[in-house]
Amino acid sequence: MTGNRPGGQPRGARGTVGHPYSALNLRLALAVFGLVVFAVLTWLAARADLLVLSVLCGVVVLTAAVDLIIIQRRRRARHRAEPGVHHSLFE
Repeated sequence: MTGNRPGGQPRGARGTVGHPYSALNLRLALAVFGLVVFAVLTWLAARADLLVLSVLCGVVVLTAAVDLIIIQRRRRARHRAEPGVHHSLFE
């Protein structure tokens, strides 16, 4: 057993089943990774004259950029609500 309680919630976790804690920092890291990878793929597809692929990758880049803006707004709101609390990558 991994130390989880019967409900599946790790010991000391702040969330509940009804109000789970958010993984904003992990989501931020994944959005940045996706933005960088798909920006490179967009550039490579454009250089290879693959218009459809470059447009599709560009749409993913724009989606990741919008997601980054939303994540940062939520992180700022969380910081204002809980000043001085340090949140790890996975919470």
